[in-house]
Amino acid sequence: MIRLWARAIYKNRILRSETVEWTGDFLESLSALCAALDIPRPLLLEKHGREWSEFAQTSFTADHFVESIPYDKIEIERIDPDDKKKRSNDPRNG
Repeated sequence: MIRLWARAIYKNRILRSETVEWTGDFLESLSALCAALDIPRPLLLEKHGREWSEFAQTSFTADHFVESIPYDKIEIERIDPDDKKKRSNDPRNG
């Protein structure tokens, strides 16, 4: 079963953590995570789409929200127990 995991981080500490089932639609799953964390949905930029497609994870800082949030950033990661972790194409990774 594929799930999305969101971590609410403040001063480099995870204050809250929530998971929801992956519906196959990023916006729908993101809305469910934001409802679980009781925060507004963030603005989606090209950077988020690129990170999501390459690494199946992305992060939103407080600047990506129209309303203020009590966290420094929100990190979202897709958890698939059968999937291999993706890495950057940077040659320094070996």
